[in-house]
Amino acid sequence: MKIRALISIFALGATASFAANLAPAISGDYLEVRSCDVYTGPCFANAEMNLTGKEGMLLWSVREGSWKGTKLDSLRVMAVVHTEATMGDVNFDSRSGKAILIVDSKADARQKEALTDFARTMAGKLIAKVVDVRSAPIEAKLGKCTAGGCASVKAGNLVEISTSCLGAKHDVCGNEETYYPPLSKVDGAYPVFTDVATFNGAGLDVTWQISGKRSAFLASFSM
Repeated sequence: MKIRALISIFALGATASFAANLAPAISGDYLEVRSCDVYTGPCFANAEMNLTGKEGMLLWSVREGSWKGTKLDSLRVMAVVHTEATMGDVNFDSRSGKAILIVDSKADARQKEALTDFARTMAGKLIAKVVDVRSAPIEAKLGKCTAGGCASVKAGNLVEISTSCLGAKHDVCGNEETYYPPLSKVDGAYPVFTDVATFNGAGLDVTWQISGKRSAFLASFSM
């Protein structure tokens, strides 16, 4: 009986350890907006190639978890990126460009460093150079409607984004598909409609206002 009891204890311990190893260290929600349609037909995508899609905004909204030992529960970070060619073109090498990172003003100094490192890691080769790191209050409501396509984001006076659900009314050629993949490693991504997305900051030698495009993704992330 003692042997069976010991075996049971070891089995429970191993199961708990395995479950702990499977649990993500950090998880949350993701929004991406670009200046070209991501839900489109090949003919439209080819027509826009290297003319649009050089601007993008990526938001990671942490639900819970830590990054390299620093707790980041309920904090957010954004990457605002400008490249010289269309981002995410699957037929060419990954495009890289300059970025401004916006970290949540609620974060302390250590958390800001962790958020900066997390964003650079999640963006991968997309960010060749960070030209500035700004701190601002970041308000975000993602997937807030029944169908899950509605989102609103405001980062100080730098960024404002509003999205809504895609529907049949947004089909133009009848040959639409999710043409581009997301720019970051995420789970369950789906395209949504960009009502408006603006960047008013300095540092990238360009500002922009995007409206009325099928150019956004909502998703989740976990690592």
